[in-house]
Amino acid sequence: MKREFDTVKKLYTLSILVKDIPGVLSQVARLFSRKGYNIESIASGPSKEPGLTRITIVLMGDELMIDQIAAQCRKLLPVMAVKVLANDSSIQREFALIKVRAMDLNVRSEIIQIADIFRAHVIDVSRQTLTVAIFGDSDKTSALLDLLRDFGILEVVRTGTIAIERGRSTIYDDTKLKEEYNYGKNVL
Repeated sequence: MKREFDTVKKLYTLSILVKDIPGVLSQVARLFSRKGYNIESIASGPSKEPGLTRITIVLMGDELMIDQIAAQCRKLLPVMAVKVLANDSSIQREFALIKVRAMDLNVRSEIIQIADIFRAHVIDVSRQTLTVAIFGDSDKTSALLDLLRDFGILEVVRTGTIAIERGRSTIYDDTKLKEEYNYGKNVL
């Protein structure tokens, strides 16, 4: 029986667990490039297991495309696990630093009040600028950016999305079965 796929394009989040070897991030990113998929966000960092790195990739696509790219990722030698994280069953956050023009005391006070509303923090102050740090979902960051544009944003740095499943489920639940995915890795 053929599976029906949703053809509506939306943002999907892939969580990928890889061996921590030189060039692995480039290898994963090249796979998306070769397939013609545009990565909206990519974040990488160490996992709880020594020697393993977790990569979180956000991309726009439909369900069939996501299933195909996840399957292709699983075939890469250094990839240990791939999970497509659903928005309703995962926590997704990003970190951003925003440098804003703040030439006088009234403007600085107003920016600080706005930052407080978003539970953001002012982490640097100069006579002409404030730098605000915010941690949250991308909509929250975008809303803060919209309000700060009126003051004159000088610079923005965003990490990209990091994500983890809610509840007891982990990416380690989906690590490759030795007989299924490691076949040939140890033979080569």
